[in-house]
Amino acid sequence: MTTLAPPPTPVQDGRHRAATPPVSRARRLFLGAPEDPRWARPALWAILLLATVLYAWNLSSITGNTFYDAAVYSGTKSWKAFFFGALDSGSFITVDKPPFALWVMGLSARAFGYGTWQLMLPMAAVGVGSVGLLYRLVKRDFGVVAGTIAALVLTLTPITVAINRDTNPDPILVFLMLLGAAALLKAVRTGKLMPLVWSAVAVGFAFNTKMMQAYVVLPAFFLVYLWATNLSLGRRVRNLAVGTVALVVSSAWWMVIVDLIPASSRPYIGGSTDNTVWDLVIGYNGFGRIFGAGSSVGSAGNGASFGGSSGLYRMFNDIMGGQISWLIPFAAIALVGGLVLRGRAPRTDARRAALMLWGGWFVLHFLTFSLAEGTFHPYYVTAMAPGIAALAGAGGVMLYKAFRDDSAARWGWVLPVAVAASTVWAVVLLQRVSGSGTVYTVAEVVAALGGALAVTGLLVGRFMKRQKLIGFAALAAIVALLAGPAAYSVSAATTASTNGTNPTAGPSTGGGMGGMGGGGGQRPSGSAPSGTGSSASSGGQSMGQPPTGTGSTGTGSTGTESGSSSGSGSSSSSESQSGRTAGGMGGGQVSSAMITYLKKHQDGATWLVAVATDQTASSIILESGQPVISMGGWSGSDNAMTLAKLKSLVKSGKLHYIVVSSDGGQGTNTEIATWVKKHGTAVSAYSGLYRLDASDVS
Repeated sequence: MTTLAPPPTPVQDGRHRAATPPVSRARRLFLGAPEDPRWARPALWAILLLATVLYAWNLSSITGNTFYDAAVYSGTKSWKAFFFGALDSGSFITVDKPPFALWVMGLSARAFGYGTWQLMLPMAAVGVGSVGLLYRLVKRDFGVVAGTIAALVLTLTPITVAINRDTNPDPILVFLMLLGAAALLKAVRTGKLMPLVWSAVAVGFAFNTKMMQAYVVLPAFFLVYLWATNLSLGRRVRNLAVGTVALVVSSAWWMVIVDLIPASSRPYIGGSTDNTVWDLVIGYNGFGRIFGAGSSVGSAGNGASFGGSSGLYRMFNDIMGGQISWLIPFAAIALVGGLVLRGRAPRTDARRAALMLWGGWFVLHFLTFSLAEGTFHPYYVTAMAPGIAALAGAGGVMLYKAFRDDSAARWGWVLPVAVAASTVWAVVLLQRVSGSGTVYTVAEVVAALGGALAVTGLLVGRFMKRQKLIGFAALAAIVALLAGPAAYSVSAATTASTNGTNPTAGPSTGGGMGGMGGGGGQRPSGSAPSGTGSSASSGGQSMGQPPTGTGSTGTGSTGTESGSSSGSGSSSSSESQSGRTAGGMGGGQVSSAMITYLKKHQDGATWLVAVATDQTASSIILESGQPVISMGGWSGSDNAMTLAKLKSLVKSGKLHYIVVSSDGGQGTNTEIATWVKKHGTAVSAYSGLYRLDASDVS
């Protein structure tokens, strides 16, 4: 079989080691390859250490997303809840995502005990792992300098720092997608089938982390393999067919198993309209995210945007700009320039194939996130960060070498233009947060002066043919372009009040939730989600140790991963105080006193209480350590609880207490609320709380 040989190792700038005999794998790991510059491996370890500090700083203070935290806790109490990704250990309803990320955190919690650092440890680890993996991928095709720059850019991407300090599933999603990219590039280089199969398996597990978002990169994967692999067209198509089968199997196995189990023997599938995972895939977590609630396949509430209005400018607006867009101008120019520079290379050229992969990764994510009209959160774009980082490293080095090459005179303007474009944009972004703190002022000065010196040095150095000046100018450019992201990243790593359900980096810039499809309004606040109580918001008791039944909990609704229709922290608070939730059920404040009362009078029931939404239920689960029923899923609109099911649970003694609001609602929830008020006994000390016993069921 004819294969594509790896490209020759690029000549690196700087001092090299003298030829040495083969070294052990361990020595190579710590000291690097003999042909690498002496600074290469220390630089990599420094970047990995920086990533570790940023992602794990003050780990015990991190609140996390209480929705997923509660599901992980429930999974430590029940293997059934663990497998299905159920919110409660009684397995009444699942979270609205597949469970792979919950499994990773759950295994850590089962091994080391449930608590903040136990849940955060795998998230920080995969974040650092993604940095190291990207370094290796970029270094192989473009050299040490490119790999080092790419790793540093990914480390300092603000939204990546924020989400790697959280319990949302995105860090695991990114790591699995990078594993898929690594295997794909190996398949392209070698022409072998198995790396392609392993690439498909990695993306399949990414699908079981966050469903359709994992597939955003697939068009680039397919195109790169079909274009660049040195096999006959027939064999390329055959291998892709085999890889597609592997992708389908690795993606669908959990979904098929769950949907084949009778609904009476498993939890309700949260977020679905018909209690199937398939509906969740194509609707709530699929086309509903792209087309919003107006789509025939979108589900209710699936149109809340916390990143501003949809459109090509979304990545640059007041909310998103500081999270991800710093190097987008540079990456875009580097992508075009790099592809043009490789224009006459053979079809199987490994560097062009890598540029196509990273360029496709960047462009596909940019378009998907910019134009999506469904639920959109800023932290989604961490999945775009590896593409930007790889292009900054690989494309930047290609432009730099072309800039220094006298034979490539027509490229003399591209690198300075790319640096100038991103420098100007960095200054604009930092001007938006002027006055927010000294660190941002310093970053603005460094970006402006460093960028000006870099562009001037590049042009003067080329005109005067001073290679050292060009080199120093390039270093100045790196400092200037990363000053802003570094300031935001430090903020994300040192701010204790980061919103666990909608984490972002840097200062608040106003703007925010766009309602149905995006728009203006207030940006979600940086406080902990309403309903987590004092312990959750401080990241202490409910996360730092097993639940003990203290603290307080509310019933509000905030902007979260699941796409609640309420947008700002203030609206969440007012919702909680008024005791109103979607669907007409939920009641007023669920206090620590009420939780103590419920535990004292649980009387052997499986579930402590039934409430309206996942958010209220997850908070009580973490406060009490007991299973709690969420009757309506995240937004209260799921049909998880019916009157017949409620009567069955009460009659069997599995449920005694239910919280309903004082006003009505719509559909089944109104029917349940009316029946509970008619047949249940109100607990006068707690507004909205009713007791039901078997004798109350006719």
